[in-house]
Amino acid sequence: MQQPLEATKGNYRISTDPSQLQLPVIHRYLSEDSYWAKDVPVSLVQKSIEHSLCFGLYHGDEQVGFARVVSDYATFGYLADVFVLEGHRGQGFPNGSWK
Repeated sequence: MQQPLEATKGNYRISTDPSQLQLPVIHRYLSEDSYWAKDVPVSLVQKSIEHSLCFGLYHGDEQVGFARVVSDYATFGYLADVFVLEGHRGQGFPNGSWK
């Protein structure tokens, strides 16, 4: 497994460290708010996380976003389950400078 990567901008942080992922936040969004994974069981979310490269978006210690990549780590990557909680959208993350 690769060493986790991390980038920060102000009070926001993106990390690939799986130990920081907050399963209840991820499961709630996917099962209740997403259109593509309504009513998905928590066990399936957990298994999908274990078999993907995951990115958590955090505001302080609170997880506010998530994305996962299913990949062979050489030539293919499929982006899935991307979300940012509503109160944290529109912050210009792609246009900002990350460290």
